[in-house]
Amino acid sequence: MPGAGDRGAPRARWLGTGLLGLFLLPVSLSLEVSVGKATTIYAVNGTEILLPCTFSSCFGFENLRFWWSYNSTDTFKILIDGTVKNEKSDPKVKLKEDDRITLEGTTKEKMNNISILLRNLEFSDSGRYTCHVKNPKENYLQHQATITLQVVDKLEEVDNTATLIILAVVGGVIGLLVFVLLVKKFIAFIIKKTQEKKKECLVSSSGNDNTENGLPGSKAEEKPPTKV
Repeated sequence: MPGAGDRGAPRARWLGTGLLGLFLLPVSLSLEVSVGKATTIYAVNGTEILLPCTFSSCFGFENLRFWWSYNSTDTFKILIDGTVKNEKSDPKVKLKEDDRITLEGTTKEKMNNISILLRNLEFSDSGRYTCHVKNPKENYLQHQATITLQVVDKLEEVDNTATLIILAVVGGVIGLLVFVLLVKKFIAFIIKKTQEKKKECLVSSSGNDNTENGLPGSKAEEKPPTKV
């Protein structure tokens, strides 16, 4: 039969694990890196494209390191490597693989922007671009986000005909419903006014003296008795 010490050991381990999780949870959720909502972007061959990346940290940052990597089916390389000293310093580039790349980053207005501009695009530039961030102030916690670039001959025009038709139909249905409601209210108003006029006519006619006309139910004037 297990003793009290045997039963207490698992509880101690679970308690220790829970406390460690509570300690690591804020750290794991503090550093965030984003490349925007679009997972894939398209650009025309020979033009330029901005690859967006921003970061945020609840604990602040100091000597933060960032870098961009490129990964395709047969190539992997670091495109740019740099640091951000603190919240008041702009990002600084330490290593740049390609002269076509320009850092467009800034920390002004707490934007924490470490985006890069890639000029003179080639078809071979198609692939996955990952923005990495490592914060020494958070025990060198690292986070990253990836965006896919597709270099094409020309951008395809999106046919919005179906969308416009749907919007027109929906707008027409809504307009018809509004018109029906207005007509319904107008008819109800006319009926109400007609009923009020009928009531007024009944009240006025019931109070008239029809003696002169000799109509049944009319009020007859009382004649004084004839003197003998």
